[in-house]
Amino acid sequence: MQGYIIFIAHNFRPLLLLCWYCKILTICLSLFFFSVFFLCAVMLHSPAMAEEAGMFMVHQTVGSVLCCKCGIPMAPNAANMCVKCLRSEVDITEGLQKHVTIVHCPECDCYLQPPRTWIKAQLESKELLTFCVKRLKNLNKVRLVHAEFIWTEPHSKRIKVKLKVQKEVLNGAILEQSYVVEYVQQEHMCESCSRVQANPDQWVASVQLRQHVSHRRTFFYLEQLILRHGAAASAIKIKQMEQGIDFFFANRSHGVKFVEFVGKVAPVRSRSDKQLVSHDSKSNNYNYKHTFSVEISPICREDLICLPPKVRSSLGNLGPLVICTKVTNSIALFDPFTLRHCFLDTDQYWRYSFKSLHTSRELVEYIVLDIEIISPEVNVGGSRFALADAQVARVSDFGKNDTIFNTKTHLGHLLNPGDYALGYDLYGANSNDDELEKYKGLVIPDAVLIKKSYEEKRQKKHAKARPWKLKSLGMEVDDKAKLDQEKVDSEYEQFLKDLEENPEMRLNISLYHNEEYQPSERASMSDGEDAPSVPLEELLADLELRDDKDEDDSSMRE
Repeated sequence: MQGYIIFIAHNFRPLLLLCWYCKILTICLSLFFFSVFFLCAVMLHSPAMAEEAGMFMVHQTVGSVLCCKCGIPMAPNAANMCVKCLRSEVDITEGLQKHVTIVHCPECDCYLQPPRTWIKAQLESKELLTFCVKRLKNLNKVRLVHAEFIWTEPHSKRIKVKLKVQKEVLNGAILEQSYVVEYVQQEHMCESCSRVQANPDQWVASVQLRQHVSHRRTFFYLEQLILRHGAAASAIKIKQMEQGIDFFFANRSHGVKFVEFVGKVAPVRSRSDKQLVSHDSKSNNYNYKHTFSVEISPICREDLICLPPKVRSSLGNLGPLVICTKVTNSIALFDPFTLRHCFLDTDQYWRYSFKSLHTSRELVEYIVLDIEIISPEVNVGGSRFALADAQVARVSDFGKNDTIFNTKTHLGHLLNPGDYALGYDLYGANSNDDELEKYKGLVIPDAVLIKKSYEEKRQKKHAKARPWKLKSLGMEVDDKAKLDQEKVDSEYEQFLKDLEENPEMRLNISLYHNEEYQPSERASMSDGEDAPSVPLEELLADLELRDDKDEDDSSMRE
């Protein structure tokens, strides 16, 4: 038996190997045909790939069916009905609100969000559209796709909103439908406006901002900061006083919040007081009027300061003659003779409470006769300076004397012979300062240059209008305040020039495009040749780009 098996194995071995090879060949052919089938399927689903491969493709067309009601050809859907017949059968807007009454305050332009919240929103704004959509009930039964305003007359007391919704209807078909919701404005004053109308002097908290200086440049800058951050949005009245501004609020918390804002942008010290208005003995309720007195530091930008000896030693022997370059919640001091700088915080300043030696109203115009760079240009506190020896003469001395002053200046990178500069005349000034007398043997320079003057180049400009403008707070002028309007206008013009010259000041305020500006052939965006100006790029954030008014009206009426 064993021999018989060995005989079979030797004789049928080629046959077994052939079967094994056939099995491998079968597997390989199966894999090949499967790959070809998969590739064809992918190409059928991707016509672009099939075209690249050079395959012949049969263009397929979407079939159409007849509507089960009207019989017109249409694309097949789950309900087998056209859109018109489907809308005639099903109204997905049934049960949704189409008329809503909203409460509007005509004084502060706010809308009542029940029960007691008032929302401030302008007509056709995103805030008002969100408020109107949220006032609709049963809107969760459908899917909101789009919402937009339909133009109405402003005095009609009607707001129309066009809504586009979707909903699943017969046999899973998705139906989209548009409808209009009409909102009727019911005029009713809010609580704060009612109190103001009943008694305009009925305020709860007042903030009295004061700065004891002879100009209002600080308040011009502070006004723009308030507008930029909306810090006085809750003020019921703003009054311009002789040495400051008074803000009146309906709540004490609003006054406290405003005082905190001012303390973040200026070195101030404040104190508060309250006065009893009424007392209910039965409920033990007290009504007070709160007054916050806020004093702003008299140190302003471009002021020349003589530091007290104790302050100088705490600042690393800076100065003692320094220039104030920036005022925020701290005071930036700069030594123009050594290019050193430091910051004096609010607590340090009010601990000694010193004043300026000379203010920006005492600046004198000089002409640069010669300049020689001493040290290369350096970056100090984000600004570039270069120490130089300058030879200058007062412009007012031309034709009278030949007095020439030699002084050091930090404006070596800006000034060239023939340029004009503004500085303090310490040669002819009578400086009666107690802090200056404490430094015995101090060598006082004849002149301290502060900045380069572009007044002569500005006079070459033929068009006086600027392509940009600033907004202002709606302030009432106090009857007792004796304001020189001509002086205020000149100081405001100087403030605008400072904005053009100092890009760092423009970072914290908003500049708006002046629609009334019409550039002439002789005037351009720059104030004369090489004079500083506000680039157009800084106005793009607030530039309103819109089409013609007639096109807007027609698009809103559709």
